[in-house]
Parts: sequence; C-alpha cells; structure tokens
Amino acid sequence: MSGHAVVLSTAGSEEEASRLARALVERRVAACVSIVPGVRSIYRWSGAIHDASEWLLVIKTRRDRFPALATALRELHAYEQPEIVLLDIADGDAAYLRWIDDGVSNG
Repeated sequence: MSGHAVVLSTAGSEEEASRLARALVERRVAACVSIVPGVRSIYRWSGAIHDASEWLLVIKTRRDRFPALATALRELHAYEQPEIVLLDIADGDAAYLRWIDDGVSNG
C-alpha cells in the first residue's frame, strides 16, 4: 500500500459540494477534490426509500489524514449522516503521490 487514499462522499447540491471541497483543501486534509455532477442515489433512510440527485466528491488524500478529513466532513456537511468511504490506493505514479503528500502536509 502506498499510504494514500481516495475518499468518497456526496453532497445534495453543487453549492454544497463546492463549499465542502474548498474547505477540505484549505484545511489541508485533501490535496484535491473532484466534483462529479449528475449522480443519482437511491437509498433507504428513516424507513423510506429516497431517489435523489447528488454530486459525488472524489477526495485525494493520505491515509493518515483520514481521521481529520472525516471529522471535517461530519462537521461541515448538511447531511445527518454523510457518506465517508475510504478506498486505499495500492500504487500510483510516484510524482502524483508526492503531489498529494505536498497538498496535505502542514508545511
């Protein structure tokens, strides 16, 4: 494993997705957040099935920054229970992975 990760989350509007992405990069818990429009989610919540348009956030980070990233998402997100799913990056281009490191480093 490279020690790097992609975290997936969703937002209920383009404005919220942009706000979350900017905050995560500003807090240096993410090097980059790609926003994918046009996601349709069908899910069960509070005993009912919902069908919603959402924006997918593809968050590039380091695994060791995940706790801070998850805390930030829970703090900033409009959803009562936001999606926060970590996918380990097994390997990747060395220069790109260094770029992620630089983006989430504190100095």
